Amino acid sequence: MTGAIPVKPELGADLPDSVALAIELIRAPSVTPHAQGALELVADRLAAAGYKVERLTFDSGGVPVPNLYARIGESGPNLCFAGHVDVVPEGDAAQWAHGPFDATVADGVLYGRGAVDMKGAVAAFLAAALAHGRPERGSLSFLITGDEEGPALDGTVKVVEWLKAKGEVIDHCVLGEPTNPHALGDAFKVGRRGSLNGIITVKGVQGHVAYPHLAENPIPRLIQLIAALTATPLDQGSDFFPPSNLEMVSVDVGNPVFNLIPAEATARFNVRFNDLFTLDTLKSEIIRRLDGPGLTYDLVFRAGASQSFLTAPGAFVELVADAVEAETGRRPQASTSGGTSDARFIKDLCPVVEFGLVGQTMHKVDEATPVADVEALTRIYAGIIARYFAAFA
Repeated sequence: MTGAIPVKPELGADLPDSVALAIELIRAPSVTPHAQGALELVADRLAAAGYKVERLTFDSGGVPVPNLYARIGESGPNLCFAGHVDVVPEGDAAQWAHGPFDATVADGVLYGRGAVDMKGAVAAFLAAALAHGRPERGSLSFLITGDEEGPALDGTVKVVEWLKAKGEVIDHCVLGEPTNPHALGDAFKVGRRGSLNGIITVKGVQGHVAYPHLAENPIPRLIQLIAALTATPLDQGSDFFPPSNLEMVSVDVGNPVFNLIPAEATARFNVRFNDLFTLDTLKSEIIRRLDGPGLTYDLVFRAGASQSFLTAPGAFVELVADAVEAETGRRPQASTSGGTSDARFIKDLCPVVEFGLVGQTMHKVDEATPVADVEALTRIYAGIIARYFAAFA
């Protein structure tokens, strides 16, 4: 498949300046969910290039969230680039060496909130797609949200529902999340672990610590339950995933004094789990472990849990790896580590692979990426486009 097209597509002067696009995007202070300005920039560029742009606003929480879906071409296959233009807050702007929304380039490095996560990647795949133009066969599309860094209730998940309802077919997707731990070409994501949150509550009888026989302390019972829950690993990992991990994140009694036995104690936990579990089987295993000590407890699983998923090895995964290796000289490692992303929604439409910039500074003060990485990423995305239509159209 690699030999069917040039190893490095010649882009030359036809390639729009992806760094200039990234600068424009960063200068739109699109702190989630207020991404309107940045989204308008993407929409305007795509519309001017002949894309049919659908502006989609959803509002389930009182704040309208902007999104877009844009496509050029009517036939399949449809290759989609997905991402987000919303960013996390900048924190204390005085701590930044350069203004968080100034998009300063200094010594070959682009500074600004969203440079890595993920306006740099959005600019790169926008530039690559505009340089490619309308495919002779097949379609190019974009799914861009303003609600990835927030609750993720009115962003990609709603756009996916909308696409399904109208019968829109996306055949494959590249998501531009920062996937590389150290250098461009280190890794790409071919799946993500699932995530499940839970709260354990043990009720007791409040009383004076000097008269424990008149009270019932819930804390020792909660400690026993935590021990039962965490005594042994959930699993040893699978072919494509590391071991599932259950992490206690909080133990609370809300007791500010020393002479009071509390009436209630709670513990919160998160599980990042692999493909050896489904949500249902994981919940059953947690309940089995908690029932072991024979103690009374209440358990609530929080809404918003996500299932693990894997884009199986095959032609599309290899195609992306080929494009990365052609530019960087490194074969990226197929990874399923890290947190969640909007790939957990897109996988309901089509196979999805994630590849973007180096993630070391994402969400940090002085978030930044080398200009050379943005330019190289643009060439990688251009290589993916060329390979894709050579292989699948």
